[in-house]
Amino acid sequence: MSEASLRISRSLDLDTVLQGVIDGACSLTRARYGALVAFDDSGGIETLITSGITPEERPRFGDLPKGLGLLQYLNEIEGPLRLADISSHPRSVGFPEGHPPMRTFLGTPVLHQGESLGNIYLTEKEGGREFTPDDEESLVMFASQAAVVIANSRRYTEEHRAKDYLEALVNTVPVGVSVFDAKTGDLVSLNQESRRIVRGLRAPGRSQAEILSVLTFRRPDGREIPLAEMPTERALKSGETVRAEEIIIQLPDGQAVTTVVNATPIFSREGAVVSVVATVQDMTPLEDLERLRAEFLGMVSHELRTPLTTIKGSAATLLTASSTLSPAEMGDFFRIIDEQADHMRGLISDLLDVTRIEAGSLSVTPEPTVVAALVNQAREVFLRGGARNSIEVDLPPDLPRIGADRQRMMQVLTNLLSNASKYSPDQSAIRVSASVEDVYVAISVSDEGRGVSAERLPHLFRKYSRIDSETWAGI
Repeated sequence: MSEASLRISRSLDLDTVLQGVIDGACSLTRARYGALVAFDDSGGIETLITSGITPEERPRFGDLPKGLGLLQYLNEIEGPLRLADISSHPRSVGFPEGHPPMRTFLGTPVLHQGESLGNIYLTEKEGGREFTPDDEESLVMFASQAAVVIANSRRYTEEHRAKDYLEALVNTVPVGVSVFDAKTGDLVSLNQESRRIVRGLRAPGRSQAEILSVLTFRRPDGREIPLAEMPTERALKSGETVRAEEIIIQLPDGQAVTTVVNATPIFSREGAVVSVVATVQDMTPLEDLERLRAEFLGMVSHELRTPLTTIKGSAATLLTASSTLSPAEMGDFFRIIDEQADHMRGLISDLLDVTRIEAGSLSVTPEPTVVAALVNQAREVFLRGGARNSIEVDLPPDLPRIGADRQRMMQVLTNLLSNASKYSPDQSAIRVSASVEDVYVAISVSDEGRGVSAERLPHLFRKYSRIDSETWAGI
């Protein structure tokens, strides 16, 4: 079969091509019936193509043949089998009920490079005659054509399966992957992460030059990178492999994306560069995480400095002016030191909890808890801390008990009350309410502050998330 025929076979439906093969075999040998069986990858029968069987007769055959009798025997031999009477062969097992009567038989395995891909067989030569040696040669020729078609279809399917798998894999990796053609230098493909990095600048029909014309590439020190020094160009021109080169992509809207670029040339057997694969890793999330961690540590330092300053001031007062202080005044200073020490211990405990959360080892011990008691305890702790806001509690009288870790719930509620107070007008009310939702109890804390914009809500509960330069969203 010619290369052109192979390309046609790939584009056509396999069953359609095999139908033409078996119909041609029947026509040339004057056989009334014919069948072509194709095996699947495991050797089972995948497809049965028949000729001479009417649509009304086909249901009488039942399911696909099981590969018994002569059909199994065809898989064990390397050449054709010609019989004047099917029933005379020792491997014949007869036909299922309702099957058309058949006597003369001609069959051969469909072989490709020594592998059995199926078999093809004909029955009932015109006029009741036997099949001839010339018919054998014709059937072997048709079997050879069928073998090429089936093998080509398998290879085409495997290539497409591998291509689809590779595309799915490339599109799911969190690294941008781009492929450039060595002859033209054109951008051949981009995966989803690459498109995200360049903010969808690649439009249909836009060339590489047009893409590059709207981007500026800089080194970390701010120097612009000429096109000839780009990793992809170096890989295309000289076959150089470029690894871990930091490049800042300047977008037209003013945004800058810090990336790490690798470029690897793909060589032909002759050693020529045929394409270049470039990977681009967006470093922005790592930079943001480091920045937020620094901000978090700065906030923690500030939070720890406040009680420490109070403790230091109270202790200094007691040391320098103890003789002039009354017992009540000294008691107040000792109480302040005790409370602020507890506050510092709580902050340190929260930091340890952050570490445990990241390590996945934070322990939670739920127990039956009364919601009203939990809310009242959080309210008292909040008010004792010198709160500038009033707390309004609105709880239904019939709330069921909940399974909760009291300590963790107190952390959550006091944190919510603290945030509500921090970003609300002085003396405004903070409301705590609860409601039963299915098998859960939802506790809500609301305030009269400026709130959080809708577009920032998805970021509210991320680690080290800060809503803006003034608002800390919590951990």
